[in-house]
Amino acid sequence: MPSQFASGDPTSGGRVAAPAYPPYEWELLTRLPARVIVAATSAEPDGPRRTVAEGLAGLEAIAAGRAFDSDLVRAVVAAIYAESEDDRPVAEEFTDRAAGLAEVLGACREVAGVLAARADPADSAAYRQWVQLIAARVCGASRTGGLLGMGGEQVTPAERRFLDDLAIALALR
Repeated sequence: MPSQFASGDPTSGGRVAAPAYPPYEWELLTRLPARVIVAATSAEPDGPRRTVAEGLAGLEAIAAGRAFDSDLVRAVVAAIYAESEDDRPVAEEFTDRAAGLAEVLGACREVAGVLAARADPADSAAYRQWVQLIAARVCGASRTGGLLGMGGEQVTPAERRFLDDLAIALALR
């Protein structure tokens, strides 16, 4: 389970308290970015090379959250990077694509509910935007199809459907 504390604030002895979320909700918030990476890499079946490129793009997008003007997003990023290396996101795809995508979209709906109930509206919007940015960077990280790296689609119809479904799942009710 992700830590509710993250290193980085020199004024608090190197630890920053996470926002006041119950442990289950905090885990949802800190696990969702990695789950979205796996879902986005799974939206379109790719070879291992493309999957790794997409996974790396997702990790870079998670790290980009450090620059967001949102205490919540920065706290989630810090918590992710405070985890042991064994718990950090990796490049992979679901073995059961449909079930995996449905499960992640369900988690997105649950997170949207948590954000609506507990987060400041600006933090809620920033978190949802950040998660969508992660997915968009993963889906756009490598071309699918084409020949010898030329041609093909940057974002396939299956990836576009996933991005659209993600936006709907993260929308406030």
